[in-house]
Amino acid sequence: MSNALLSVSTLVAFVPIVDKDKALSFYQEKLGLTLVEDQSPFALVFDAGGTMIRATFVGEFAPHPFTVLGWRVDDIDAKAVELAAAGVPFNIYPWVGNDHPQGVWTAPGGARIAWFTDPFGNVLSLQQGG
Repeated sequence: MSNALLSVSTLVAFVPIVDKDKALSFYQEKLGLTLVEDQSPFALVFDAGGTMIRATFVGEFAPHPFTVLGWRVDDIDAKAVELAAAGVPFNIYPWVGNDHPQGVWTAPGGARIAWFTDPFGNVLSLQQGG
């Protein structure tokens, strides 16, 4: 058996959605992801920098309070400003304890992280460093 197991395989990410139009508006228009497929009755498929994201239609859905998708970025401040200008509101958490307009937090290890929520309540993030 190989030690690599899945380390050399391409990752596919999944995010639950309940409304096609809201998902297209958010993921394609606001986040700028490339729509790959929208004809399936099961999911919308987006390309996120070479990673496939399957926005999967689910029935009833209760979002979780933790991050389900995140993007590494080179300049979190610039990317956060761009997303805010596109209408993406950032989550401001009291424990972050700073006055950054997008709530960017610097983790003890030095990574800088900002969180935002899709129209379905899924928590998404940006990360620089770490």
